[in-house]
Amino acid sequence: MLRIEGYVIVSADGMLADASHVMPDVLKFKGDHAFFTAGLDRADIIVHGRNSFEDQPNSPRRKRIWVTHRVKNLAPAPDNAKAILWNPTGASFEDACARLGVRDGTAAIIGGPVVFGMFLDRYDTFWLSEAPHVTLPSGEACFPGVPENTPQSILAANGLHPREVNILDAADDVRVTAWRRAP
Repeated sequence: MLRIEGYVIVSADGMLADASHVMPDVLKFKGDHAFFTAGLDRADIIVHGRNSFEDQPNSPRRKRIWVTHRVKNLAPAPDNAKAILWNPTGASFEDACARLGVRDGTAAIIGGPVVFGMFLDRYDTFWLSEAPHVTLPSGEACFPGVPENTPQSILAANGLHPREVNILDAADDVRVTAWRRAP
């Protein structure tokens, strides 16, 4: 069985990027980066959209699914033998994972907003990192429905509950909360 885990850091207003779909430096923290990297190192497959990526030393070794509507169902990624392009309207998530030989383990969902939203009813754990002293007016929300609703209320409305909280950067009060589905 595949476990589904989401990873995002958001500003106080629930944004994961600025208006140009870029994660600004004010939302980058050493402790969160280390937490994110460790989570991806444990994952068996990474799932993201066109604007989300992880630029880390282990990135080329990771199996990944790029969510796109540019293909009919599944297609090899043109520049990465460990990746496929997946159109959710043409193939199931399980089919996409199976194409890469992944049937169990952990899938790490790393965004963007539409991709995060696709898995709201499937997350086992969503790791919500928060930077409470950063705001990104007119930024890109982490989920569809933000800022009208908070990321926390959206997670709760989808059956996830806040569990353990860890401080990632004490100087800036950056913390991560594990939102978990009740067993």
